[in-house]
Amino acid sequence: MSSVIYVGMDVHQDSFSLCALASSSGEIIRETRCSADVKNVVKFINHLPENESNQVTLGYEAGIWGYSLHNRLVELGYDCVILAPSTMYSNAKHQMVKNDHQDAQMIAHNLASGTYKVVYVPDQEDDEVKEFIRLIKAMKKELKQTKQRIRAFVLRNGFRFERTPWTGVYLEWLSQLQLPRIKKMVLDEYLIHYHELTDKIERLSRLLGDLSHQERYQEPISKLRCFKGIDTVAAMTIHVETSDFSRFPNARAYAAYLGLTPSEHSSGKNVSLGRITKQGNSTIRTTLVESAQGLVRGNPSKKSKKLKARQINQSGRVINYADRAVNRLHERYERMIHAGKPRNVAIIAVARELACFIWGMENGKIA
Repeated sequence: MSSVIYVGMDVHQDSFSLCALASSSGEIIRETRCSADVKNVVKFINHLPENESNQVTLGYEAGIWGYSLHNRLVELGYDCVILAPSTMYSNAKHQMVKNDHQDAQMIAHNLASGTYKVVYVPDQEDDEVKEFIRLIKAMKKELKQTKQRIRAFVLRNGFRFERTPWTGVYLEWLSQLQLPRIKKMVLDEYLIHYHELTDKIERLSRLLGDLSHQERYQEPISKLRCFKGIDTVAAMTIHVETSDFSRFPNARAYAAYLGLTPSEHSSGKNVSLGRITKQGNSTIRTTLVESAQGLVRGNPSKKSKKLKARQINQSGRVINYADRAVNRLHERYERMIHAGKPRNVAIIAVARELACFIWGMENGKIA
């Protein structure tokens, strides 16, 4: 009679810790530590007792190895899953004593008991686009840090700009500051780096725009761009990171996947809601929060030229759905602010409901 052997893999850049647990007995039957090579995983499996009569399921936590280890093992014919770390069970003993050996055991036990959620593995094309989007986001993060360094440098040296920063006027003002020779060199280097980053981000964003016109992306991306606050980068991020919206049975399930639903604490008949869980895809969650911040700015009844351009050639149903969503979310934000709610709480609420509207748009539920 065949049984399942669960192999927990604690994976690092240079080493793997492997632990095999037999479902029939619940006992650990083999453990090892090896260099980080798929061949060593295969060798470990081949030396399991009575391997030919057992089904083997392998698993590791999402992290440094991404999807590559999973894809290689699947290519070799093995059943492999990636576990979402925030959803896994961890007992008190493991929390007190934590090492690679214990981590591999914990992963094996989670595999055997099913106390985890599987990380969705995208196809190759979506995975490639995800890497491209993350490059753009890394450049934007570096640009933000460079701006902060420039403003801090200027303030340290006794200068303060009283108007809106990062306009043409501001950049001209920076270039004209009277500073000692070496400090002037420092500011010039900062500005050179600033311009290099802005040029690179513009170039990469144009390339991403070209990718968004590919057949598989053109229709869903053009629809998502009809929402105020969602540009091409945001739309591609949301769509590609999610990959398959149909795997979520309803909008609330999608919001929960993003970690945007409140945590729940219950005792007897009393149920209280806490902060959002933050379990799930942090990349989409961050993107939605940024989009929500753009959505609530200004008057929702007055569309910008950029938004009008994005809505050209879209059906009336799609545009009406997006506009209704924006109006509803803007009203909700204003109500929460007037009720004294902190701005960040209101923004999170808008991001959560925006996720639900996006789920509806992607699944064609826009009546």
